[in-house]
Amino acid sequence: MRKVYLDNNATTRMREEVLDAMMPFYKDVYGNASSIHQFGRRSRAAVDKARQDVARLIGASSPEEIIFTSGGTESDNFAVKGVAHALRSKGDHIITTSVEHSAVLNTCKALAKDGYKVTYLPVDGYGIVNIDDLKKAVTAKTILISIMYANNETGTVEPVAEIGALAKEKGICFHTDAVQAIGKIAFDVKSLPADLLSISAHKIYGPKGAGAIYVRKGTKIDAIMHGGHHEMNKRAGTENVGGIVGLGKAAELAAKEISGEPRKLMELRDYLYKGITSKIPHTRLNGHPEKRLPNTMNVGFKYLEGESIMLNLDMEGVAVSTGSACTSGTLEPSHVLTAMAIDAADAQGSIRFSLGRDNTKEDMDYVLSVLPPIIQRLREMSPLYEKGK
Repeated sequence: MRKVYLDNNATTRMREEVLDAMMPFYKDVYGNASSIHQFGRRSRAAVDKARQDVARLIGASSPEEIIFTSGGTESDNFAVKGVAHALRSKGDHIITTSVEHSAVLNTCKALAKDGYKVTYLPVDGYGIVNIDDLKKAVTAKTILISIMYANNETGTVEPVAEIGALAKEKGICFHTDAVQAIGKIAFDVKSLPADLLSISAHKIYGPKGAGAIYVRKGTKIDAIMHGGHHEMNKRAGTENVGGIVGLGKAAELAAKEISGEPRKLMELRDYLYKGITSKIPHTRLNGHPEKRLPNTMNVGFKYLEGESIMLNLDMEGVAVSTGSACTSGTLEPSHVLTAMAIDAADAQGSIRFSLGRDNTKEDMDYVLSVLPPIIQRLREMSPLYEKGK
């Protein structure tokens, strides 16, 4: 049976080059990066190089603007809580959207319990925020705008340049969760008006448990983890040297391949979508047809339940998802699709296909050979299909 992995927005397979770069730091180079003896200095040099590689990938002005974390969730928490606490004397209002990752949404909910006021902006049918809605939401007490660069479920890309420009004009701190965009979209934070940006290693073929946050020089932010003087006094705790080295190597490779890899993924994604729509009736694309990540496609299969599709594909060796891995296990329809005003029944029948660098045209052809009969078989068992067709 062929194995086809199409869940790369959940996590990616670590590259061999990344694993090779990491291994010495679990065997021979084991010094604490904060120690000043030669064992520690070797680890410190590796951390410093990784910081430079991550900074180079996003175009940061200085490596010191990169703070290493345990991943995207911590980076989002750090950005939202850190700015909220640092600027509490100036205001207590935060603006975000209804389609954010749970790491942002649940952090905002936690802050709301502490007295902060949070505005959740609506989105249109494509999942895109209206800039006029953002303008109307801003008040004299607004201290932070946190809006993701690209959605993890649909791939829809938000107008972050316009959002950042508005935030800059109003003197408001702007954070963007760029976890899904890094390595798939080329951008430079010197021209992108974002004050903070979240990064995760395992979305770009690096290790799990490693990430970073870009903090533009001059941005006021409080630490949310307290202890030693690690990471420029911004994030306490002994550095995960092996994981950081892995993130650095993954960033280095992503920077080299950013001009070619996204185009290849887009071609495969579009080939798969054309095949699905030509072979399977009653389907719809969830998200914007053009303003989206090159590797991501969320498709609704009418009259069906997505988990059944996913499990049947799994039995054929194909890995997909019904949405975010961080919200798996819930019976509720996707909050992202619900916010896009997609009918609950249709939202339940949606599948996310997220491609990666290992995928081939042969993989797409295999999916197109096994998916149509699965859909047909499931629809024949569905009472909704008989009523609606």
